[in-house]
Amino acid sequence: MINKLFVFIVLTMVMIMPKVYSQDPLFSQFYANPLYLNPALAGSTVCPRAIGNFRDQWPSIGGAFVTYNASYDQYVNAIHGGVGVMITADRQGGGSLNTTTFSLVYAYKFNISNLLTASAAIQVGYFQRHLAFDKLVFGDMIDPATGNVDPTKTQEKPPDNPTVGAPDFSAGVILDYDGRFYGGVAVSHLSQPNIGFYSGSTDPLNMKFTVHGGTLINLKENGFGDDREFSISPNVLYQQQFKYHQLDIGLYLTIDPFIGGVWFRHNFENADAIIPLLGVHYKNLRVGYSYDLTLSRLKGASGGAHEISASWQFPCIEKRRHIRAIKCPRF
Repeated sequence: MINKLFVFIVLTMVMIMPKVYSQDPLFSQFYANPLYLNPALAGSTVCPRAIGNFRDQWPSIGGAFVTYNASYDQYVNAIHGGVGVMITADRQGGGSLNTTTFSLVYAYKFNISNLLTASAAIQVGYFQRHLAFDKLVFGDMIDPATGNVDPTKTQEKPPDNPTVGAPDFSAGVILDYDGRFYGGVAVSHLSQPNIGFYSGSTDPLNMKFTVHGGTLINLKENGFGDDREFSISPNVLYQQQFKYHQLDIGLYLTIDPFIGGVWFRHNFENADAIIPLLGVHYKNLRVGYSYDLTLSRLKGASGGAHEISASWQFPCIEKRRHIRAIKCPRF
């Protein structure tokens, strides 16, 4: 009864349609950052794993968006689910706006049938955002004759609270059919806390709605079997945050030990980027690199985006594997 109640609560939270206004940091190697994509992926590989991610977006502009992420997750037999911890640090404008989040995840896993596996998760976290007001340059600071900047001349009001923080909650669900088809839904920032720097202002940390899915086609066994040493994996991902809509369509090709892929990102107003990626794994280590080749009007000035991921898969005792691993892509 408790398990059914937990799943019902998570499904109810996930089905709430978002009313959103802001945009979270973006990663292109979605499945190389599984807890960030969907908390229901905590413990999805059963054995423990540690993951690190780094993204430098628009490097030609100079520290425009630099994001770090680190996570650890594993399946715990005693609580019938996966647990995880995640830390994300986002630096914008060369450190003018800094956001740090810390999250804990629990994902209850269960076999619906011999072929269908499910996971439902709740994520509880805390975020902190800091505005370095002294690093900002406003128009009235600049002398039109010399171009010199005088911070004392601005009429802009410093923030009442340069550092704000609040609890944050997310939820997600994912289904896996026979290790070949998978799909999930996640909703981030369910409580939409106020993250405004000025007293009396309302600046909500708004919900992000994510839908993702794909399939794994084994090229060695006529499409069947869970061995992906020689396989292709088409995928699709949709994200929405207020007026920002993003659709990503991609394909992975695995020729062990290498994984190659390409994604096309479209934000509905215009084509945004082509994203080639290359990954390699050696024993328990996986490393991936991707580059966002900008297609929008920023392509001549942004410098695209570089992203690096690394993960370490810890071995675990075979008898713990009474729950099937979810066969999502590695990058």
